[in-house]
Amino acid sequence: MTTLVTAFTPLSGLLGGLLIGLSAVVLMAGLGRIGGISGIVGALVGGAWLEGRGWRLLFVAGLLAGSAIVVLLGGFDPSTMTYSGDLSRIALGGLLVGTGTAMAAGCTSGHGICGLSRLSPRSLVATPIFMAMAIITVFITRYTSGG
Repeated sequence: MTTLVTAFTPLSGLLGGLLIGLSAVVLMAGLGRIGGISGIVGALVGGAWLEGRGWRLLFVAGLLAGSAIVVLLGGFDPSTMTYSGDLSRIALGGLLVGTGTAMAAGCTSGHGICGLSRLSPRSLVATPIFMAMAIITVFITRYTSGG
């Protein structure tokens, strides 16, 4: 079994968390919208995007630009990312995540960051379920399937 080691990077984690929180506050204060990525991207690709298309496109562009800036500044090397699964596993994972976010009416960013901060009862239920499923998935992936 391969042991995965993740570097302890508290400063970059803190900075990333602050930026995510700031983006959620700016979006809520400026437009009254929740910064849930599944809802933002889902509206863009799902066809119901005519109202509010501009801010959604800017938000997604900001996510991509921020990632590119971090890579360009040497804060992350994307060539270190690997995945041992095949395309069918990736597709199945994406389908399950998409179905889950549709059933939960949001994703971890919408419920976990924006919903919890507003004390949303739905988010108070959804977020622990997301976390429990993540823990189970890591356990299965690392200890039963040799990942």
